[in-house]
Amino acid sequence: MRRWYLVHTKPLGEADARSNLERQGYEIYFPRLLQTVRRRQRWCEQIAPLFPRYLFLNLDEGRQSLKPAHSTLGVATIVRFGSRYATVPDSIVAQLQMRADGESGLHRLAGHSSLSPGTSVRVVEGPLEGVEGVFECETGSHRVLILLNLLGHQARVQMLKCAVAPTNRATWT
Repeated sequence: MRRWYLVHTKPLGEADARSNLERQGYEIYFPRLLQTVRRRQRWCEQIAPLFPRYLFLNLDEGRQSLKPAHSTLGVATIVRFGSRYATVPDSIVAQLQMRADGESGLHRLAGHSSLSPGTSVRVVEGPLEGVEGVFECETGSHRVLILLNLLGHQARVQMLKCAVAPTNRATWT
């Protein structure tokens, strides 16, 4: 019988643990996330673990043992609750795998689904942090166009979707 187990890795050791476990014949699922971050005053995309320090290990209980996994380079431990190993339902891992991008295998965080034209928003990061405006439209998978009242004039500003958040005020019409 095949079951998914949860592997806790050493800090920043997910990739090492994955390659070493796969080399030993284990099936591993390592969900990763494509995220937009700010580095040195610039926005860039980076790949990061969806669950930092955790991997899923699929084990055929009749043929394989978890014992070698304990001493694998990069692995801190196999997650347990008391004396029993924690198992993850197949449906959860299957859903994670289905939500990953088909080509890259990476996950993407959804943007603000509550943003519709006329929604009041506030800039939450960047040089315009704290400025309020009105959401106009999405201009791509990661960018939005908002109207800001700057120095007495309305200005259309394009920015990353993650840099704006809806305010608690009613939407504008």
